[in-house]
Amino acid sequence: MKNRKFLLLAVLLGLGMILAACGGGGNDSSGSGGDDTGSSKGSSDFSAALVTDVGGVDDKSFNQSAWEGLQAWGEEHGFTKGKGFDYAQSNSKSDYLPNLTRLVKKDYNLVFGIGYKLHDAIKKVANQYSDKHFAIVDDVVDAPNVASITFKEQEGSFLVGVAAAKKTKSNKVGFVGGVDGSLINKFESGFIAGVKSVNPDIEVEVQYAESFAAADKGKLIATQMYNSGIDVIYHASGATGNGVFAQAKDIKKNNPEKEIWVIGVDRDQYEEGQIGEHNVTLTSMVKRVDVAVKDLANQAMNGEFPGGENVVYGLEDGGVSAARTNEEALTDDIVKAIEKWKEKIVSGEVKVPATREETKKFVDNL
Repeated sequence: MKNRKFLLLAVLLGLGMILAACGGGGNDSSGSGGDDTGSSKGSSDFSAALVTDVGGVDDKSFNQSAWEGLQAWGEEHGFTKGKGFDYAQSNSKSDYLPNLTRLVKKDYNLVFGIGYKLHDAIKKVANQYSDKHFAIVDDVVDAPNVASITFKEQEGSFLVGVAAAKKTKSNKVGFVGGVDGSLINKFESGFIAGVKSVNPDIEVEVQYAESFAAADKGKLIATQMYNSGIDVIYHASGATGNGVFAQAKDIKKNNPEKEIWVIGVDRDQYEEGQIGEHNVTLTSMVKRVDVAVKDLANQAMNGEFPGGENVVYGLEDGGVSAARTNEEALTDDIVKAIEKWKEKIVSGEVKVPATREETKKFVDNL
């Protein structure tokens, strides 16, 4: 764990040129396709694979970011998909345990579970295969052969909340969550705190789709919000957020002069907001799941697997951030505001709330 920050910086530099495109079909139960025990071109016979959540490896968000990180790791060491690294896609909760077990039996040295929903399955398979290494993203599994990866999502969400507050003209913004629970509540809490820190009078409407894979529900919620006068929506809902983008782009297509915005999540979702000569992506709360996956795979490969530890990535070490790709939308005053609040968070002057209870106290003290 002492080498994590050094590795993180190296990985951040190395990932700059990675293509966002993913390999593999979206409906396959597994991405496997050949000998899974390593590659003659690789620097080691070490191999790693991951099991997605139900959003799919091409969800343009959380799972896709994890897969891009594993691809980057594999390619760095001369491996190819199916020969040194691979994935298994889950289409339902019942796929988690079989997918994990299948990859273990194919002799992968490290297997990732992408998402907190894989907690029980990771815990069970780790107990059954104590000689293998496992990792879970966005949850903590207490086992000596499991490394837990978590993020301070509330910190990045605070910054995009600042951007939303500076951009809104209606003083009404929205938050669309996937499944209502402690994880997504961190996104919600940080966002509200960031908005209110800029202007306590801005209204923040919160709705949950109760799914990370329901684009139709995301589109419906976004329709209702935009129709109510909300002009900026932050989504933390995986593939459900594709529906939020779809609705914003529909509105922009029909009325190019209307200022309507989406704040993406996990990856820089600038491309998802492109509509003709316009782009509706204000910014994105970038959560470097790709960095974490690549970082941990390298640690395990080098004999430094942090088993039994919770490896936390936050604003200070670049684990979360606010994307600045849309330079036209992010005016100088918005960028300056983001930087100002970032400095306050990193210095410890501002402690960003991570729960609804903490958010209430935070807002009451503004």
